Amino acid sequence: MKKQALDFIIDKLTDSILNTISGDSFQTEISLVTKDDLKIITKQNNWNFDWKIDYADINKDVYKVTIVSSPNVIQGLVSLSIKRIILR
Repeated sequence: MKKQALDFIIDKLTDSILNTISGDSFQTEISLVTKDDLKIITKQNNWNFDWKIDYADINKDVYKVTIVSSPNVIQGLVSLSIKRIILR
């Protein structure tokens, strides 16, 4: 699997999306990505990762972050999987 460097800085962890210029805070919702979402999550729309790969993997769940008042605009994505670790 090709690894890609990340080029952003996390300056603060919050429970919402925060506009750092205006200080406005937007309540967010986290939900599972749907097949329809995949149509807009593309490199042509400036997404740098092929989320279809993780979506197709039965061992992973892909979640989207949206603003409650704008549920059709995806603000971010995360892919999660549970791995068992065997300790010896």
